[in-house]
Order: sequence, then structure tokens, then C-alpha cells
Amino acid sequence: MKKTLILLSLLIALCVIPFFIDHGGEFGGADGQAEAQIMEIAPNYTPWFESLYEPASGEIESLLFTLQGSLGTAVIFYILGYYRRGRKDHDRH
Repeated sequence: MKKTLILLSLLIALCVIPFFIDHGGEFGGADGQAEAQIMEIAPNYTPWFESLYEPASGEIESLLFTLQGSLGTAVIFYILGYYRRGRKDHDRH
């Protein structure tokens, strides 16, 4: 029980402490960094196509990205569960 409490408190500390450490930096995604590199290397570059939908804010964009990842994960694990269940049913017969 004591070991569990120590591990739980360490886990909580690892999750909470980074919120209070200020590195003075800004978090950015790989897309923004890639765009900056492209503009530095080839300033006259024009994209092949434009986005179909441009979210109103970064928060909405993050939400849509998270939903996309969650749906993809759900599909993958549904397929894995389906095939695993099918194999178990096949092994019974």
C-alpha cells in the first residue's frame, strides 16, 4: 500500500510540475516549423492546394485534430478486437 501511494504521488508530481516550470519558449507544431523552413528555402513556393476548412481559432483546430486521432484509434482497436474475437470463436469450434 505504501509503495502504491509513493508511485501515485510521483506520477501526480510528474504530471503537475511541468505546468509550473517556465522555459520562456512557445510550443509549436511541426506544420508551422515546416512552413517556415519551406519559406526560407524557396520563398516563391506556392502550395498545391488550399485547405477546405480553416478553423476559427487554434483551440478548434486542436479539438478537430484530437477528434481525428481519437476516431482513428477507435477504428484501429475495433478492428483488432473484431479479429481477436473471431479467432477466439474459431478456436472454440
